[in-house]
Amino acid sequence: MARFEIPDGWTAQAYRFALDPTPAQERALWSHAGAARFAHNHMLGLVKAVLAQRAAERTYGITEADLTPALGWSLPALRRAWNARKATVAPWWAENSKEAYNTGLDSLARSLEAWSKSRNGQRAGQVVGFPRFHSRRDRASVRFTTGTIRVENDRHHVTLPRLGTVRVHESTRKLARRVEAGTARILSATVTRDSGGRWHVAFQTLVKRSVVRPAHAPVRHPVVGVDVGVKADSLLVVATPEGTEVERVPAPKSLTAAQARLRVLQRKAARQQGPYDTTAKRKQQPSNRWQRTQTRIGRTHARAAKPGGTY
Repeated sequence: MARFEIPDGWTAQAYRFALDPTPAQERALWSHAGAARFAHNHMLGLVKAVLAQRAAERTYGITEADLTPALGWSLPALRRAWNARKATVAPWWAENSKEAYNTGLDSLARSLEAWSKSRNGQRAGQVVGFPRFHSRRDRASVRFTTGTIRVENDRHHVTLPRLGTVRVHESTRKLARRVEAGTARILSATVTRDSGGRWHVAFQTLVKRSVVRPAHAPVRHPVVGVDVGVKADSLLVVATPEGTEVERVPAPKSLTAAQARLRVLQRKAARQQGPYDTTAKRKQQPSNRWQRTQTRIGRTHARAAKPGGTY
């Protein structure tokens, strides 16, 4: 799969903002995420069916030339197969942007490529398993690469394909100023839902970086090293090659402050009916109270990950 080459003098950077969609826009977001999941699962089922059919035909002594035609695993091949079947298997496909289905197909293509390279020894690291079917409990996500993707001038709205103009929970001035100055270009936008129930949009951008040192930044030391702090109260430590400490960045305490609330919520969830029955050792339908508690736990984690955020 071809990789995008970043031009010289530019760097890839993401800008992430929390969204405040209307009820209609939130339903549309769920629909797009469900469409991506459906396309992924349907084409994965087709890939497995073709593999099983070809394996069965080999046991019958059928030659390779007479086997059921193989299904390509690249994104263009999966997209062609999906376009030929979508009118039958998903007659409602026109209700969502084509980018929603492309999100699921791209995820499947990357997973199949990773599994194939891992099996053939062309991929370093741990062994990658065969792709699995996505569940509704997985993180909802959809990626837009074409269409109208922009940050509005009022700094509080963004425009996405088929979703229209969506209000942003926080100011987008950091990205908007760069786009207006011509030092940033938006490539794509990915909308996801975190465990706390908040929708976010992440803009993948190209940002032009200046190699000139700003006038307000004096040079105190020509060479310094940055290392992760050893102590729990230090995040980063900056020092010279001689060992002289220049600066120490303290570690954030947001998780420590949230531990007490997490302890109460997790004990509460343990007393409720979860998705697994430890006595009978089987899956079960979780209760509504357990699901509400999990949402509160997710929001607490989200606040700890982004201090100052409102959920």
